[in-house]
Amino acid sequence: MKKQTLGIIGGVGPLATMFIGEMIVRRTQAQKDQEHLHTIIDNDTNIPDRTAFILDNTKENPVPVIVEDARKLASVGANMIAIPCNTAHTFYDEIQEGSPIPVLHMIRETAKRASELGAERVGILATTGTLTSRMYQEALEEYGITPVVPDNEMRAHVMTIIYDYVKAGKDVTQEDWQPIEEAMLALNCDRIVLGCTELSIVNRDLKLSNIYIDSLIVLAECAILACGYELAD
Repeated sequence: MKKQTLGIIGGVGPLATMFIGEMIVRRTQAQKDQEHLHTIIDNDTNIPDRTAFILDNTKENPVPVIVEDARKLASVGANMIAIPCNTAHTFYDEIQEGSPIPVLHMIRETAKRASELGAERVGILATTGTLTSRMYQEALEEYGITPVVPDNEMRAHVMTIIYDYVKAGKDVTQEDWQPIEEAMLALNCDRIVLGCTELSIVNRDLKLSNIYIDSLIVLAECAILACGYELAD
């Protein structure tokens, strides 16, 4: 298979964008610079907030900006697009329709990973926008997996972690995270999806257990394979 060039539409958020770049490097089987995946990153911090638009469609629509970024990346040599933002995948069909090159679908790939791991009840930690869209719920159900969402109080706590901590550059402590994990385990989840790439930063920093399925790492690995490279052992 001819090696492909990956375009990353980033800025959604900026720290998660830098982290997926790092994970692509770390997860690629390579012994020297020239064996790594050619990646073009557009860290576009001008993309409007995805959750805000899902909850109120009078807000600015992020889709035109994302589509324009996909076209720009294609024009400079990208053959495939990855978007390290779960909530943006609510608009996947519109984005793919407007993109001249294929767009990887991180939510479907994460649901597939849950199935491969034999999961039966999967908790979903994500933005209010992602949960409202039901993208994860439907993707998991397609694999016969029962999706489990947190209650309203815990959803609000997750949103605080995402927006007031990670996006704001503040560290999340184990004490901050523990109530979330306890709540999901109390709902008898055998796996928990980190369905927001800001939560991947929490995973990195707190070294969470393997009960979690990190959607950013899933996307990084899928991008490596889709572009014709091999995963590191």
